[in-house]
This record gives sequence, C-alpha cells and structure tokens, in this order.
Amino acid sequence: MTQVCAIVGMGPGNGRALAQRFTGEGWQVAMLSRNEARLKQYESEIRGTHAYPWDAADGEDAGAVFERIREELGAISVLIYNAGAGVFKRFDEATLAEFEQVWRVNCLGLAAAAQAVVPQLREHEQASLIITGASAALRGRAGTAPFASAKAAQRSLAQSLARQLGPENIHVAHVVIDGVIDMPRTREAMPGKDDDFFLDAGAIADSIWFLAHQQRSAWTFELDLRPYAEQW
Repeated sequence: MTQVCAIVGMGPGNGRALAQRFTGEGWQVAMLSRNEARLKQYESEIRGTHAYPWDAADGEDAGAVFERIREELGAISVLIYNAGAGVFKRFDEATLAEFEQVWRVNCLGLAAAAQAVVPQLREHEQASLIITGASAALRGRAGTAPFASAKAAQRSLAQSLARQLGPENIHVAHVVIDGVIDMPRTREAMPGKDDDFFLDAGAIADSIWFLAHQQRSAWTFELDLRPYAEQW
C-alpha cells in the first residue's frame, strides 16, 4: 500500500529536508506551496515528490487540492504543516493587514488544511498531523507582536486538534523550532556564527519522522528542538 505524506510549506530548509526524509523511506510526498517554480524544481530533484501549488493564506480551495492528491497518490496518512510567515515589529508599528496576513498563513491555513485532510487521515489505523511552530508561540516579545500572536493561535489550534483527534487514533504534535536553520542564505546573513549556532534541517526532519511513528501509549504533543547554544 502506498504511504502518502503531504507537506504544506516547501522551502530550502525544513520543507526540502522533510521531503527527502519521507521519500527516502519509500513514501510518496505531496509538496504544497504557493511557489510553483520551486515545487517543480524539487519535483525534478527528489524522486517520489509531487508538486501541488497552494497558497496556505487562502484556504478556500483546500478541499480541491487535497482531493486531487487523494485521487493521484492515495489517502494521506501524515500531514505536516510547515507553512509560516513572520512580521517582526512592535504592535504599534505593524499594520492590521500585517497582523492578518501572518495569522492567515500560520493559523487559518492550518485550519483549512486540517478540515480538508482529516477525513483522509481517518481512513488509516493510525495517522499523524504535525505542525512546525516556534518559541514565539510561548512568549510574546515587544518586537514580535504579529508573529508571536499568530504562532500562539496556531499552538492553541494544535492543542484543540490533538484533544479532538487523539481518540480517533490521529496523533497531533506541535514542534517548537527555536533557532536559525542552517541554509546558505542564513550562513551568508550571519557569517560570524559557529556551526553550533544553527539548527540542522535534516536533524529536524529525523525528529518529525520519529513523531509520525510514535506508539500511541506514549505520544508526544509538544517537542522543543534547539541547538545547545540557543538562549531559552
């Protein structure tokens, strides 16, 4: 039976590493992002991946895109919500439009994806819905008002999903990613930082793979991932 993982939010860090981790285990991976050109590039580079353009901030067509995945690949058993957007400003410096846009990507998109995919998850004996969050979900700092409020809302939604879906054998987990992902652009932006400063995307993908395969009697809801040098 074909095993299908859907990843919402594809980029050169966590998204790419997650696609490689799951396809490396023989899974078919549906990649969702608004950047169609990037999706097509990954589709040509990573065997077992499939491009499905979708803007997480606009949840109206979620049902159609996830139904297409079902028809072409099979019912999804793991959904990873990795889409994110951040505006890092003080509350009185950010516009209301910026508050709304960050919330739409981090929270509304998750709600839309969950509503569309949970019927597919229910078809499996065990399934998983994993959300990549941030330490901002746990603390609102003066200069992160739009981002922190959206991530806190996302975390609360994840808790609601976990409590509702756990009895149906659907494991919902929230991953707090605390730090800077090791990528060429982050290295270029922070040339003086040691290797230990950065988070390795492959290691993050390994942790999410583990969450997706936990035994039900000892599920993790929240997992913190950070390098030892990170301030927390």
